[in-house]
Amino acid sequence: MSSERDPGSHASVGRAQRTALTVVLAIFAGSWAIVGVLLAPLAGGWRSIASAVLLFTVFPLAVFLRSRTGDHYPGAAIRLCVFRPMWYAQLLLIVCAMAGAVAALGGAPFGAAGAAGRIAIAGVSLVYLALALAGYAGSRRLVVTQLAVTLPSLPPELDGLRIVQICDTHIGPHTSREQLARVAAAVREARPDMIAVAGDLIDDYARDVDLYAAAFGDLTAPLGVFVIAGNHEVYAGWNEVRPRLEALRVTLLVNEGRVVQHRGVSLAIVGTGDPAAGHRAAPGLPAPDLEASLSSVPAGLFTIVLAHNPALWPPLAAAGVPLTLSGHTHWGQLSLLRTGWSLANPFLELAMGAYLRGSSLLYVHPGTGYWGVPFRVGASAEVAILTLARGEVAGISGAQSTDARTRGQTVR
Repeated sequence: MSSERDPGSHASVGRAQRTALTVVLAIFAGSWAIVGVLLAPLAGGWRSIASAVLLFTVFPLAVFLRSRTGDHYPGAAIRLCVFRPMWYAQLLLIVCAMAGAVAALGGAPFGAAGAAGRIAIAGVSLVYLALALAGYAGSRRLVVTQLAVTLPSLPPELDGLRIVQICDTHIGPHTSREQLARVAAAVREARPDMIAVAGDLIDDYARDVDLYAAAFGDLTAPLGVFVIAGNHEVYAGWNEVRPRLEALRVTLLVNEGRVVQHRGVSLAIVGTGDPAAGHRAAPGLPAPDLEASLSSVPAGLFTIVLAHNPALWPPLAAAGVPLTLSGHTHWGQLSLLRTGWSLANPFLELAMGAYLRGSSLLYVHPGTGYWGVPFRVGASAEVAILTLARGEVAGISGAQSTDARTRGQTVR
């Protein structure tokens, strides 16, 4: 795919980002209005609230937006001391506003709207602090998950093929080098036949690719290391990200496939684009083109598809792709493993774990890092080792959890 700029396509992505920013700013403004009405009487009036708005929202958000529009590259200090507190503060702001508004409405008939709202804000803040501490501890954990993948269409020669999947590492200068070393060690120890990096390698900036290279650039496997774009590679500026990725010892796949040989048998590894780049493939942007992706390899070959966003899987399943590896959802970074629920479930049809349609399997990886704030409760950051086997019934077993909505299927 060409890396030339397409003004129309880039303008479309720019409009989408501006719309998203407008919505986010409206949510922040509404939340501050609710919190201000409830807390101003106790916090020294609206002047104190305005100071809090400037300190916790306006200033850090201005620094963040400036870093997105110029050549400024925020280092570890800015990301740790400005961006991270900003995200913590905005999340707290929103949940406090929601809890305060509900409590105030409940207390209004009794003449206690303000008191009820303030008590709710205090209670939510304490719970939030406890969750933040637990989530930070959870973000430091790493699990190596052994997944047994049974596929009726698997050629006998490919029985035992081992794939290591990582994704959503979101690497930046603030990322723990110790954690990245643990991930790299786990990948090497698995001795996979193939490594699949299913998108969102970096945080939000093209230069973060250099840090990814420092951590994982020396990883190798007999069949290769295959990398696809996620939404954060788009947000970071694909025209700068792509050449940096192509300079690594990896095979970058954008709506295309590669045929590799294993034990004398050919198989195809296909990588899609990402919906964050739009819904039509265009020069300079990695928008998904599933028809081009699948037509790039000879018909009839056993095919594994890497698609960062699991929303791309239904048409791939309809096309008969036996195995698709995705990520993107992080399982909401908050999941109740025994119940098969995650924070992503209310918003996404394909949120966590394994899914089956016909004989087509999807694995939605929980991510190998985090984004925004170091928070994970439930599903730990993961290095997944998928071992393929031929069997009569398609299924995946061994996941940290499986979406409760799929129970009764053979995805286990």
